[in-house]
Amino acid sequence: MRISTKGRYALAAMTLMAQKADSEEIFPVLKISEALGVSKIYLEQVFSLLKRGGLVNSIKGAQGGYQLSRPAEEISVYDILSVAELSMFEKTEESVKEKAPDIESAMSELVFDRIDAVLAEILKEISLADLAKHANDYGLNGEYMFFI
Repeated sequence: MRISTKGRYALAAMTLMAQKADSEEIFPVLKISEALGVSKIYLEQVFSLLKRGGLVNSIKGAQGGYQLSRPAEEISVYDILSVAELSMFEKTEESVKEKAPDIESAMSELVFDRIDAVLAEILKEISLADLAKHANDYGLNGEYMFFI
């Protein structure tokens, strides 16, 4: 499975915000882009999708930016990717329906529909809070922890 840059940036930006969500911090796009090392202009497009999807709130003004619209525990990876990856959850294109509708129906029912269902189920089980915790386990915001 391949997730586009837009989807990966959406997950990364939301994870970064979730790591600090307890502080009710407002995150300017520039601050997030610098923390992640990604293009500010591209990240603004990603946040436009996230806002339209109801996952973040925008705060206007000099001290403006974005906040999570609800607790990280209530936002799933599925929520994020379904907003950022517009084509990821579209129905698989029918390829042989005209000449072989029986084969097309079998492929859809036994392969594509099942893959879609399993993928959606897995992504719905992983919360943004899970991602943030896992990222913290790898090292608190870039500071690596060594255990001896």
